[in-house]
Amino acid sequence: MPSRWPLVSSELLSILAVIFVLPVSAQQAPAASAARILLLPRRIVSGERATLAVLDVNGRLTPGVGVNFSNGDRLTTDATGRALFVAPLNPGVISAVIAGRPGRVYTTILSPTEAPSPSLEVSSAPRIASLSDRFELSGSGFCGDADANGVTIGGHSALVLASSPISLEVLPPSDLESGAASVEVGCAKRSAPAFSVKFVALTLEADSSPLAPGERRALTVRVQGTIGKVPLEARNLATEIAELSGGNPVRITSSGGADNVAKFQIVGRQRGSFLVSIRLVSTQATPRL
Repeated sequence: MPSRWPLVSSELLSILAVIFVLPVSAQQAPAASAARILLLPRRIVSGERATLAVLDVNGRLTPGVGVNFSNGDRLTTDATGRALFVAPLNPGVISAVIAGRPGRVYTTILSPTEAPSPSLEVSSAPRIASLSDRFELSGSGFCGDADANGVTIGGHSALVLASSPISLEVLPPSDLESGAASVEVGCAKRSAPAFSVKFVALTLEADSSPLAPGERRALTVRVQGTIGKVPLEARNLATEIAELSGGNPVRITSSGGADNVAKFQIVGRQRGSFLVSIRLVSTQATPRL
């Protein structure tokens, strides 16, 4: 696995540092204590290999983090912030949690007879995805070892964060531009037919100063690369500092048009710096050119 810690930055729009992308060369391996987000393939196959990933509060892959499964299994992320494991033998739903952190992530274990055929095929992919956030591919014949998969987008290599034989979590290449791009997936000298995904850029406009109790503040997200309306989800990661108006998480749809924006609002609970993640909610569909 490559020794790098990419910033999955549209997952974490930090009001502490209103940024989207940091050069990989400028990043250091984050401390395990900063781990905040667990990425687990949505579906795994009994007895087959799979890879999970853990991110810190700035969206960087985080090494040395303990992950506990509901069946008692435990593992630790390696130097790249990921961990290769073998799926439990009993089919059903299983959950995992970052050790010492709240918030469980669930995955479904399929029996080998329930899993799709071993031929490499992408059965569903997003029509629209963010340039700086992970997206999911579903299908069959993928490699459970994340780095054994080869994914290219617009001719550039993408990073597979988490994987199983039937599910991939992919981070677009940092030099990709907005617009439609061809996606190609391969594993073990096999390849699936290419398909197209439209990639958009999300930018945040917000006051980054500390929030005061009772203060209301707007978070504006601009969508570039499409005039269509897109669904966005905001999640409050510092509930002791602020409240996200409308619940947690909150989903809204952008306005569409030339000035394509979405507005969220937070209310201060106590003085301090707040942290909100805002993601594009992808709609999965049958891939097509």
